[in-house]
Amino acid sequence: MGWRLQRTPSAHRAAALTGRILAILAALACAGIVLAMTGRAPIAMGADFWDTATGSTAGLEDVGLLVTPLILTGIAVALTTRIGLWNIGGEGQFGIGALAAAAVGLHLDGPEPVMLLAMAAAAAVAGALWILVPTIARAYAGVNELITTLLLNFVAALLIAWVATGPWRDRTGGALAATLRVPYEMPPLGEAGHWGLPIAVAVAVVAAAALTFTRFGYETRVAGANPGAAVYAGIPVRARIVAVMLLSGAVAGMAGMIELAGTAHRLQGGISNNYGYLGIMVAVLARGSCLAVLATAALMATLLNAGIILSAQGLNTSAVLAVTGLILFFTAIGDELAHYKLVRRPAPTG
Repeated sequence: MGWRLQRTPSAHRAAALTGRILAILAALACAGIVLAMTGRAPIAMGADFWDTATGSTAGLEDVGLLVTPLILTGIAVALTTRIGLWNIGGEGQFGIGALAAAAVGLHLDGPEPVMLLAMAAAAAVAGALWILVPTIARAYAGVNELITTLLLNFVAALLIAWVATGPWRDRTGGALAATLRVPYEMPPLGEAGHWGLPIAVAVAVVAAAALTFTRFGYETRVAGANPGAAVYAGIPVRARIVAVMLLSGAVAGMAGMIELAGTAHRLQGGISNNYGYLGIMVAVLARGSCLAVLATAALMATLLNAGIILSAQGLNTSAVLAVTGLILFFTAIGDELAHYKLVRRPAPTG
């Protein structure tokens, strides 16, 4: 009697979590080997980064500034995965949200709390509208949302670049590719942080609770797991697709507003800083769990902050992006291996 590998339809949660941890460690080990081959000391560099990033309040606040948009863009992707879809357009929705927030902040006046709420509402609506066409195309014509949401990212980037360098360009200062400073800012939290982080955490908790404890969340999960069974059970699958996709776009748009009012303070090309694309990885690592997004976003923010800190030691920040790619690569392998388990071969009969 021997043993054999058997693939199971679903991975055990403990096996999946173990696979994720091993994937991260394997990616970091590979990066360390490459750094060692170039003559650097990866362990010493890692220790220096850890001391800088976690040894002071300023270091933790820097991570907080990075983790806030990653939580929201990760939530935007995670929401759509629960219904079996992928929103790859978070980058564009993020930028359009920042654009709408800047339009309100630059051209309307009012008390700061009211204006921040107006900017947030405008950003959410703009993000939802930006994903509307891909949503309708997917729900009613079966058009692949991966392509349509991705292509709109480039349209959004070009629109923001045109606005920031053209009609809204700051003509009073030295900024050549940015608007005037938006006069309304997120309330500060600490010396360098702002209240965007607690808001992002609250969004994650509310989204997780809604998907777990409400009828809407139950119908969304069923529609994502088995659309045919959902239709048979009377669940309005198309309506759920539309609602989830629009909600996803609204969350990504909100992320753009928080980045504008909390960190950038000006609309400029590249304001999204690839947060929309990184949010995809955050959601993948979190396996579509809105609460797990908090942990994976923190990991991603730590890696990005590492690139900023270690660049002072001559390490290109692109190397950190390569590490994130390695993590995703090893995660894909780990996810597949988590579906296998060792079972005994049946004893021969006769």
